[in-house]
Amino acid sequence: MMDRGVRAVSVETQLMTFDEFLKLPDPPGGYYELHHGQVVFMSNPKKPHTRVQKALFDLLYPLLSGLGFLTLEFPFRPEPEHESWRCDIGFATQERWDNDEDDYFMGAPDLVIEVLSPSNTVDEILDRQDICLDNGCIAFWTVDPKRQTVMVTTPDRKTITYDRSSRVPLPEPFQGSIEVAAIFKS
Repeated sequence: MMDRGVRAVSVETQLMTFDEFLKLPDPPGGYYELHHGQVVFMSNPKKPHTRVQKALFDLLYPLLSGLGFLTLEFPFRPEPEHESWRCDIGFATQERWDNDEDDYFMGAPDLVIEVLSPSNTVDEILDRQDICLDNGCIAFWTVDPKRQTVMVTTPDRKTITYDRSSRVPLPEPFQGSIEVAAIFKS
């Protein structure tokens, strides 16, 4: 076997706690999340991403208004010690929102929506999906602006993909649906 002069070095790293994470300064051009005890830099969204987020929010607001808390860039803590995430759009029922007395929402929102960016990897989105569905999320939507589709995954890991000709139903117990084409109008 040829020696290429490369040695594998095992480096032991310590997981960062949420309390340690809170002490980090805000980075330029984005923000940090804490994934499995590791600090992850997230860049600020660009205009096309923000446009899709806003369209989704505007479509969902009339259907969910008065039922809970809906917001863009929803911060949450799926596990108290080593996790701090944000989703592009999140909705928590009023009961879950009001019962959470912490400064940060504990668990995942009931509805989590992630808008894909060119930099997203499949592994990253699936990890995010699993974290959310394992921590209180009842529907995880992956919105793909390039293909103009919405993939909806439920806690039993069943996934349905909706295209421009479809309407995406809100998860039970909520009522209503949104037109996929309306998300991508602008």
